[in-house]
Amino acid sequence: MAIKAADVKKLRDQTGAGMMDCKKALTETDGDFEKAIEALRKKGQKLSEKRADREANEGVVIAKTSDNKNSGVVIRLSCETDFVSKGDSFVELATSFADIALDKLPENLEALLALEYEPGMTIAKKVEQSTGVIGEKIDLSAYEKLVTAAGEGQVLPYIHMGNKAGVIVALNLEGPQYEEPGKNVAMQVAAMHPIALDKDGIDASVIEKEIEIGKDIARQEGKPEEMLERIATGKLNKFFKERTLLNQIYVKGNKETVADYLKTAHADLTVTDFKHLKLG
Repeated sequence: MAIKAADVKKLRDQTGAGMMDCKKALTETDGDFEKAIEALRKKGQKLSEKRADREANEGVVIAKTSDNKNSGVVIRLSCETDFVSKGDSFVELATSFADIALDKLPENLEALLALEYEPGMTIAKKVEQSTGVIGEKIDLSAYEKLVTAAGEGQVLPYIHMGNKAGVIVALNLEGPQYEEPGKNVAMQVAAMHPIALDKDGIDASVIEKEIEIGKDIARQEGKPEEMLERIATGKLNKFFKERTLLNQIYVKGNKETVADYLKTAHADLTVTDFKHLKLG
């Protein structure tokens, strides 16, 4: 039977075992979670399973870009305590995962975990091994990438608050003169947490939900029924300004939007995409 990625992640969350091991166990047991857990136990993955119910909300986020700035990655390696996360060896481990991700640019987290870390060992196995060595739950919990074609822009990184968050942003123009505004916008992402580049990047279901919320609030305030749609639309426009990157007020500026700030460097300069990971 076909095994869904969501089921693999669910089993991984329950047991702490590697992604590929979870997929193999589910495949061998036709998707039966209890039998899959039993299969993982039989393979001796006891410590990971024991640690699976622990919260791994500490860790580090690493953001890196290639030398030519045409690609970038950001990864999150999670652990249980800040004592572990502040250790040089833990940061080095996370950086080594980011280096492999930047070199290979896998499509998703599952593909990253399946890559070779060293001869005879995948990244997933290295994470599992590290759980045993360090003695607390370790989880390569997120990975994102951005790629631009040569001559069609650049990707810039930003790491926030001592590896507590990381951002990569893609600009449509190349050149060192755009690096400072690009990094300033990456800092904006880390500080203001936009959910999309502009309103076109917001899922229709989110927009519908915001409209309904706006109507409900106006209705509770006693506004006439015929005014609810207009009021909700006004609240939606405010939502776009607060939650989409290019429409946000630039935090280091004077009431200008991020889009306007970028135009001060070049009339055509804009952000084409961004990725943001943080701890927790």
